[in-house]
Amino acid sequence: MNKKVGLWIDRNKAVIVSIANNIEAKRIITSDMEHYVLYSTVVPGDGLPENIRDKRFWNHLGEYYDKIIAHIRDATEIQIFGPDMAKYELVRHLESAGLAGNIVSMEDADKLTDLQIAIKVQKRFPLRSRFDIFEMNTSAPTGGEQYSPADA
Repeated sequence: MNKKVGLWIDRNKAVIVSIANNIEAKRIITSDMEHYVLYSTVVPGDGLPENIRDKRFWNHLGEYYDKIIAHIRDATEIQIFGPDMAKYELVRHLESAGLAGNIVSMEDADKLTDLQIAIKVQKRFPLRSRFDIFEMNTSAPTGGEQYSPADA
């Protein structure tokens, strides 16, 4: 199977558009990162120093990237775009998973709607038309075989 994936990512959400066998699918994965603050101050009595909270933040973010990788692992080509550092962090996780060689493009992109993301992926990986002459059935009559209405 020749699966191609394009994904828009930030630290809160990833929109994955995959194309395989001329069928497009979309999946949204959220990180629930709004519950975690990277640089929080120590509140007296909370018992959690800042470095422990930071470690929890990075572990949670790593789980988010692992969920994304689980959905794109079988892709032969990967397009990554998004507004911030999340795309570079994902690339590090793809490298450790042995998938960095499948990345065909990485670009900055602002916040996009799901439809804009799908269009961007379709431009990168165009779907083949079902009427494409190169995909036609080769069992059609050839040579001297001619179709006539009388044969029907």
